[in-house]
Amino acid sequence: MFKILVIDDDYSIQIFLKRMLEKQGYQVITANHGQEGILQALACPPALIICDWIMPGLTGLEVCNLIKKDPQLSTTFFILLTSLDSVADRVKGLDAGADDFISKPIEQNELQARVRAGLRLHQLNRDLQTQKLLLETELAEAAEYVKSLLPVPMSTPLVINSRFLPSRQLGGDCFDYYWLDSDSLAIYLLDTAGHGLRATLPSVSVLNLLRSRALKGLNYYQPSHVLAALNDTFQMNYKNDKYFTIWYGVYNRLNRQLIYASGGHPPAILVSKKSSISSPEVQLLKTPGMPVGMFPEAKYVDKTCNIDEFSSLYIFSDGAYEITKSDGTLWSLDGFIQLILSLQHHAVDYQLDNILNYLINLNSKEAFDDDLSILQIKFD
Repeated sequence: MFKILVIDDDYSIQIFLKRMLEKQGYQVITANHGQEGILQALACPPALIICDWIMPGLTGLEVCNLIKKDPQLSTTFFILLTSLDSVADRVKGLDAGADDFISKPIEQNELQARVRAGLRLHQLNRDLQTQKLLLETELAEAAEYVKSLLPVPMSTPLVINSRFLPSRQLGGDCFDYYWLDSDSLAIYLLDTAGHGLRATLPSVSVLNLLRSRALKGLNYYQPSHVLAALNDTFQMNYKNDKYFTIWYGVYNRLNRQLIYASGGHPPAILVSKKSSISSPEVQLLKTPGMPVGMFPEAKYVDKTCNIDEFSSLYIFSDGAYEITKSDGTLWSLDGFIQLILSLQHHAVDYQLDNILNYLINLNSKEAFDDDLSILQIKFD
């Protein structure tokens, strides 16, 4: 049974509306003024409110404005009861959030029809809210599933930490690291274009494919070969129209050499120090190459670099620096690099937490627009 709240300082109109609506099978409660009506609505949210426009104390417009601002009453249909019939007055009512109007004197058939229409819209909005909550729950479960696939931190012989913060819409970030043999460590991070499950599924597919080494005959020690094989496997023209950027590297801990390749991905940041007390030096590790899946004939190349002692490598998605600040401007990769450098004197265990806290405070929105992933590899 739908609940209807009638707010009117005229007792005779209260009785008239109550009797007529109860005959239609609705549960009707009444209030003598705006403040009482708001308290009634908050105590037991109605499906529909009929409120007089002109009342002592809070007017119908003020009541409507306060009701519509409350999330608990977001689906309540609001009808203003008024003898005012000018276009300007109706515009004021609509601006205050009113959903419909009933003119005085009240015509019963019109009232009943408008109430039925309002309750249909209320039910539709309730159904949409329910579906939205179900969808948000499923997306949260999907984000937890992605998190469960990600590798656990490593403490020996290297220290590897990571942070993964999925956006509200769920994106396509994914990363992994594992030993190809006792001396060679594969590390990669990818970011699928777009949001939602259609972006997440390809990234999870890549993770499972590489982790299981299902691409037979592939040299997983050669990053450019890995990217070329993925490009052949995940062409967007016959998959799901999704491409992804990726940074892939293999580190040999015996000769302290890193070989890497990238496809459209932000550069990894290598921070090196000649000694524990010297100033850090920065190298941006990136190779030319289109995002994977964008063009069938895309070429990828390898580069190598030697890893000095006391070095750290940071691999991340563009969500780490494409952040809209409170002044409306977009943060930059340079700003992110400077942030990393400023935290080099902090304890390793807290560096990523400090980075994440800084980015959360920097972001002007409640949630990030894109997934945010960061890997930190401490070589010594």
